[in-house]
Amino acid sequence: MSVTSETAPLISGRDTRPWVTEDWLSLAIGLVIFAGALGALGGVDLLGWAVSTSVWSDPAQALTTVSKAYAALGGAGALIVTYLALLALLSAAAAALKLDVPRFAVAFTVIFWIAYASWIVGSNAYVAAVTPAELQKFGIGWSLKLTNESGYILALASGLVIANVFQRFAEWLKEAVRPELYIKIAIVILGAVFAVTAAGKLNLATSLLLRGTAAIVEAYLIYWAVVYFVARKWFGFNREWAAPLASGISICGVSAAIATGGAIRARPLIPVLVSSLVVVFAVVEVLILPFLAQTFLWQEPLVAGAWMGLAIKTDGAAVAGGSIAEALILSKAAAEGVNYQAGWILGTTALVKVFIDIFIGIWAFILGYIWTNHINPIGSDKARAREIWQRFPKFIIGFVVTFVAGLLLVLATPPGFAAKVPAAIGEANTFRVIFFILAFFSIGLVSNFRRLWQEGIGKLAAVYVVSLFGFVIWVGLVISWLFFSGVKPPLAS
Repeated sequence: MSVTSETAPLISGRDTRPWVTEDWLSLAIGLVIFAGALGALGGVDLLGWAVSTSVWSDPAQALTTVSKAYAALGGAGALIVTYLALLALLSAAAAALKLDVPRFAVAFTVIFWIAYASWIVGSNAYVAAVTPAELQKFGIGWSLKLTNESGYILALASGLVIANVFQRFAEWLKEAVRPELYIKIAIVILGAVFAVTAAGKLNLATSLLLRGTAAIVEAYLIYWAVVYFVARKWFGFNREWAAPLASGISICGVSAAIATGGAIRARPLIPVLVSSLVVVFAVVEVLILPFLAQTFLWQEPLVAGAWMGLAIKTDGAAVAGGSIAEALILSKAAAEGVNYQAGWILGTTALVKVFIDIFIGIWAFILGYIWTNHINPIGSDKARAREIWQRFPKFIIGFVVTFVAGLLLVLATPPGFAAKVPAAIGEANTFRVIFFILAFFSIGLVSNFRRLWQEGIGKLAAVYVVSLFGFVIWVGLVISWLFFSGVKPPLAS
């Protein structure tokens, strides 16, 4: 969630408040892409021109169109068309947010090409080839075996370098740095992708949904209470600081901190600083936890997926961590002769995160009611029930819609029609990957460690370090093990 887009002030008498929030925009854009992909089911291939990147040793073979119907475009043509389409779509979104559209377009152009270049480099065979057959295919004797999703790591690293070494350049790009918007669009599309995967193994998917309820108990009844206690009793923060900090560390980062700050009417500076912390530590977790999961949890892949969702804060970083963990674990399992279906580890992360997100609005209402009526009452003003809706993350609606629609298309339509669904959803998934890449790069760009330290964030960071590494990560691991141990993804056919 972009703080500036939600709280834009009146400047020089001109109303700069956006017509729509990033939350609603992510829902709309995700659904537009999903609907466009479904055109293929009716014989109208609307998105087949999108670029797709394969593992490569010859750069000329790296890019192609996602549909053979548009093969005449070529890889370079597909990349250019994809860039132009996203530029037009997101520039329209920038206009709805009342951003400087020309400046957004220029900044987005730079972000897109650097981010996608990172993805292409990460797809090089020496980095991404996994199986002996792939090594033989490309004529190489070794590989890092990270799969092409190592491009996410490269995009993140590129953003970090720019943010911390080339600060003026990072500042120049800020108009198009929208990590929460990009990742929320991706999550809306992810609902359909996971639905197609789940349709083949419905019993296992149902089990994951039931087990995901553990996330609610942990995040809201264990994490939040302990972090609030640590902030208040050990570090001396007042309630105005402790509540957003507890929400940011324990629930889902930026969205929760902002929702909580609004619910208790905290000063705007507080959720902004907490949100900055969340992003910084999310980067650290994304760089560390997936590799720990590969080392210690590769034989319990769904435990690893749930752990990413419970331990890593912010939707973007959690799903990113789940994506990296899946790539690493599938690679290691394949090297041991076990080939799991892709999508289940990431799907578990997303489901756990979604269960937590669904209750942000309810939690904000509860805190708003307590603060308004008991801690900081203001006249006769009472907390309103509609705050649940106001604080509810709207992109979750999109995830549910695309998941249910995808499931129905596979399970409730004639076999001949249902057989076309995976390919159609695959075209939407191409855009999900691209928005992931943009989100990774953007997360790196907003992580200027020096600036955050100068803003006096040290004491808040101390609470975060104690809470995150003292118990949040490890309690999350225990809960994940208790609920997901022994549950395996299906084997690839």
